[in-house]
Amino acid sequence: QVRLVESGGGSVQAGGSLRLSCAAFVSVFSDYTMSWYRQVPGNQRELVALISRGGSTQYADSVQGRFIISRDNAKNTMYLQMNNLRPEDTATYYCKGTGPRLPVYWGQGTQVTVSS
Repeated sequence: QVRLVESGGGSVQAGGSLRLSCAAFVSVFSDYTMSWYRQVPGNQRELVALISRGGSTQYADSVQGRFIISRDNAKNTMYLQMNNLRPEDTATYYCKGTGPRLPVYWGQGTQVTVSS
């Protein structure tokens, strides 16, 4: 059963912007710590950004100052605003939801391609 669905990926030139969305089909979205990961074929999946239940955020050094993670608990949705994109940001982006005594959910991924 699908619990997290990403959207908003696509192709953009370097310097451009994209906004990813992650729609959550869970009972109490606000209980979940939500995060964005990305993966390039042959590499490990890496944490991009995280937002806690209380709204605290953290970012990978590589995206600090360019990406903004947010959530709308009323819409059961998390977002990733990606600005000033670079070719090295090219990857499949996944959303993840987890929390104390909660199952871990992953989305199916959305592709982001940045051309130089």
